[in-house]
Formats: sequence, structure tokens, C-alpha cells
Amino acid sequence: MDVPESGAAGTAAPNLAEGFPAATRERWRELVAGVLRKSGVAEERLADTPESVLATHGYDGFDIQPLYTADPPAADPGYPGLAPFTRGYRPGGGVAGGWDIRARHTDADPAELRRRMHNDLMNGVSSLWVAVGADTGPEATEPEPGGVPLSRLGEALADVYLDLAPVVLSAPGPHALDAATALLRAHADAEIPDGRVVSHLGLDPLSAAALVGERPDVTDTARFAAEHAASRPGLGLFVADGTLVHDAGGSEAQEIGSAVAAGTAYLRALADAGLDLADAARRIEFRLAANADQFSVIAKLRAVRAMWNQVLEASGVPADQRGMSLHVTTSNAMLTRRDPHVNMLRTTVACFAAGVGGADAVTVAPFDSAVGLPDDFARRIARNTQSLLIEESHLARVVDPAGGSFYVEALTRDLYGAGWGFFQELERAGGIGAAIAHGELRAAVDQVWDRRRHDLARRTAPLTGVSEFPDPHEKPLVRAPDPARRAPVHGGFPARRYAQDYESLRDRSDAHTAATGHRPAAFLVTLGPVAAHTARASFATNLLAAGGIEAKDPGPIDDPASAARAFADSGSRVAVICSSDRLYGEHAEDVARALKGVGARRVLLAGAPRDSYREAGVDAFAHRGCDAVALLTDLVDVLLTDPPTAANDSTQGARA
Repeated sequence: MDVPESGAAGTAAPNLAEGFPAATRERWRELVAGVLRKSGVAEERLADTPESVLATHGYDGFDIQPLYTADPPAADPGYPGLAPFTRGYRPGGGVAGGWDIRARHTDADPAELRRRMHNDLMNGVSSLWVAVGADTGPEATEPEPGGVPLSRLGEALADVYLDLAPVVLSAPGPHALDAATALLRAHADAEIPDGRVVSHLGLDPLSAAALVGERPDVTDTARFAAEHAASRPGLGLFVADGTLVHDAGGSEAQEIGSAVAAGTAYLRALADAGLDLADAARRIEFRLAANADQFSVIAKLRAVRAMWNQVLEASGVPADQRGMSLHVTTSNAMLTRRDPHVNMLRTTVACFAAGVGGADAVTVAPFDSAVGLPDDFARRIARNTQSLLIEESHLARVVDPAGGSFYVEALTRDLYGAGWGFFQELERAGGIGAAIAHGELRAAVDQVWDRRRHDLARRTAPLTGVSEFPDPHEKPLVRAPDPARRAPVHGGFPARRYAQDYESLRDRSDAHTAATGHRPAAFLVTLGPVAAHTARASFATNLLAAGGIEAKDPGPIDDPASAARAFADSGSRVAVICSSDRLYGEHAEDVARALKGVGARRVLLAGAPRDSYREAGVDAFAHRGCDAVALLTDLVDVLLTDPPTAANDSTQGARA
């Protein structure tokens, strides 16, 4: 049937909403409350507003709501290329060519580094981020941890057209100025005129001091930078690096607040060293991390530009010179050593968010970066992730594609407020240098890490392939050590990963398996028919695998006596009772007593805690929201100890 076009002569556009009630927030709340009641939510929790039950509590003092509308309106974000630069400082965004695809290189072997950099540049990479280490040994050819020896940096860069492909340095604090000198020497050796130098010295004495627990001093570094900047208008100088905070487990607001505080400290130091404020500002690059929480990343990048605009406006920098150079690298903290191929998915989401948020340069970490030095395949996937998003997904063809979203605009506003508040805290402490020296920055980040670790342990912040849906038969990847990965220094800022507690348990399990030939196992007491126990048996199997523990499923078990016999025959010391609430009420207490009677060292029940079960011998309860790390640690401790004698088993069972 032909449908006439709206507005055609002699016709009227159909009113498709006719006969339906008006959509209002109150009506939506009624529907939400109805669903929550059916889910068992108590009526008193619905008394205020039902959406509060669905709100997500973040780490920055505000909640993520389940619904955002135009009321109340968020702050006006302006237009791209205009203050406050929430939508980017370029009017055309990345429409013309996307963003700068920047590859990180940490190889210590100059020949291998030269080969890999050439390979990257021939396959879509447009700038290089190179780790440099100091020279050691009598021949100055053995690098210390950090990267390629600084005396051989020029050799490694021999194939790079330095006036076309910028190089950004990453060098350990004591050797940063020597590395910077080596980079400038490489430009001179390549006969690059000073006016065409576009590389970046990557100076960051604040992060360098924080990592080793020392008091930072930026004065000498600023003087060095100002001296070499005089004849090189395109030379980048300082990096204001928020990833220091992110990698230690800090929040988004702490990350952008500390980055802006670092930028402010470098701006002051460069001005004191004689640079014009506007000139100094454009030579500072900001570095932030992007994780798989895409909306927070998008809002974070939009908010930090507005924060820096506020700093430069207060400093008297003209509006047309307040742009921010923003480099975003995918999060090291989110990467996992276990099931590392899932990192491809994490970094793709993070790269997407960085592009949508308006990053000027993006680095995607290879999926095996948490294991060791990435191989060529992992590097290829990392750079092609960006090429696909730019060339095939056309992600850069719209400027600020998230602009106007009620949620993104509100989240940008909230992160700006929280980030600016943290920046002011650091300024009140005497600046970020003083906050590092006195431990205030570390203390604030540690508080957030404790909360984040709590959520990770309880799996309310799930990690796919690690805390959820792990592969118990996974063969771990093996990679050469990464020379840029340094051991943490006592008193310095730590580098934490969200998966570290679970992976430590898996490592212990693997070591036991290699030594004994069998993996630590727990016995599932699957009471009743398959339909009664399968859901909780699957839950328990998944939970145990997160700690490297195999689940032995014997099939349906009818009664306590059968459960005791099957457990005794299994040779295990840990039992997990799995069934329905109805069968628990009939048999759980008797089963727990029977299991203890035949020597079970730990008896778990998959379900909600109940005092009568505990009194009957249940040691712990596996349920949603339980402390999985603590529970699994206890089980691994039990399973990896030497087996007790039969007499001791019987005695312990009788006592329990």
C-alpha cells in the first residue's frame, strides 16, 4: 500500500501517537517501580524515587542515573574551536584526517626497535612514542630498564623522517635531559633545520619523582626546556601526565585534576624560565588514559579541555591560544595477563571513546602488553584498530558526535566539577609538587583504589575472562620481559592492574599444577535433579575458575549419605553445596554435617547466607556480591597445603 507523503496536497499527516497516553517522567517511574517490585525490591526503597535504586555509585562523589533528560539542562558546551573548548579546539575536528595514530615502543635492542618503528610508519602510524634508558657498562651498550640506550637512540631513528613523523620521548627521571639532548642530536645528524623540528622531549619531572618517591623539582628542567625551545618553535617540551594517577587506581576526576595541576606547574616553571605564557602552554601535552568505560572517557576528555581553558583564561592567555594538545593512551590498569586476547575488545572500546571524545593523538596498547614485550602480531592489531575506526567506521567524520547527549553533557558537567575541585585541593596543598612530596596525592588515590578493589573483589566491577567467564584450561602467553616496566619503588606511586588479585591466585594454581600434575579442585555437591542444581552449579564453577580451582561435578546427588560418600571418594577437601532454595531447606544442614563428618576442610553453599546453615557446618557462602577474592584465597590456601592425615581429617570433622 502506498502511504502519502506528509504535507501532500489533499492529505493530512497521520497522528501515530493518537490514542496513547502522554509519556512523562512520572509514568516512567511507575513502570520502573512495578518492575523493581517484581524483582523483590523492598517498598521502602521505592518510596523516594525508584530510579535511585538503579543509580550507579561512582568514585567521584556523584551518581550515574539510569535516565537523563533535558531537564535540568546541562551547561552550554559551546562550539568546536571556541571557548570553553569542551567540543575541541579545532573547528573541523578530525574530519580531514582523523587523529594522530601514535605507537609506543619500548624495545632495548636498537636494531629491533628500528625495524619495528619502520614497520609501524609504513602501515598507518603517524608518530612514535619511544622509551629511552640510560647507558650502563664500560662499553655503554647495555641498557638499564627503561628502553633503548640513549647513546644509540640516533641509530634506532635512522629510518625515521623526523620532520614528518614526530618522536615523543619517555625517559626515566635522572636521564630525561640526556635523552632529550640525544633526540635533538639525532635531528641535527639528520640535517633537520631547527624550524622544522616537530618532536616532543616528553619531560615530566613530576611523574618521575612520584614514581620513585622523591621530592619533585621542575626548575632546572624548565630552564633546559626554555633554552632549547628558543630556536625551535615546533618543539614540544613537557607532558602533564594523568596516567600516573589512573594506573595507581585513581578516579577520573583525580586523573584530570592532577593532569591540569601538573600542566599548571609546568606553565609556571616555563614562564619563570622566560617563555611567553601562550607559547609555554602550547608546548605542554596532556596525557590521559582511556579504559573500557566509554562514556566516562568521552566526558573526561571533554571536561579536561574546559578545565585547561579555565586555567589559561585566568592566566591571561587569549582565547584563540588556549588549545590543548591531548594524547590518550589505552589504560594499562584494565589490561589482563589472563585471557589477554579479550584486551583487543577492551582497547577497541577505549580507542572508540578516545576518538569520540576528541583526542588529538591516540596510542592503543597491544593486547599482550601486560604479559611482556608485545610481538609483531599484537602491534599490528593495535595500529589496525585505529585505522579501522578512522577509515572504515568513519569515526572522525563528525565533530564531537556525543555532543548534545543528555547523559554525556551531564557527565561532562559533573566530571568538570569534581575534577576542578580536586585541582583546587592540590593547589591549596601548595601545588601538585608539594602534594606529591607530602604524600597527599598518593593518599587520595589510595582511598579510591581501596574502594575500587572492594568492587573488583565482589565482582560488582566484573572483568571478563578473569573474574567472569575465565578459561580454566588457558595456556598462558609467554613474552620477553618489557624493559620499560620497572619494579615499584617503596614510597613511590604504584602501577596497579584491576585483575592483579585474581591473577595472583591463578598463578598459584598454575604453579601447583606444574609441580603435582593436577589442578586444585573442589567437589560440587549437586543436590537433586539437574533442573534444581544446574544454575548454582554453573555459578560456583565460574567463581571457582576465577581462582584457578577446578570444579568436580558428579551429577545429581539424592541425599546426605550419598553426598558424604561421593565427597570422600573424590579426594577433595573442599565441598560446594549447589541446589534450589527448597532442597536447601530440606537437606542443606544434614548435608553440611555429613560432609564435615568425612573430613571436609571447607564446606561452601552456593546461595544467600543463613545462620542455621552456618551452625550446621557451612563455612562460607558463594553468592552475588560476596568477597570472591577473600573466599578464593582461603580455598587456594586450603587446597595447596599438604594433605592432612586421615586421623586429623576425622578429628576436624568431629569438631566442626
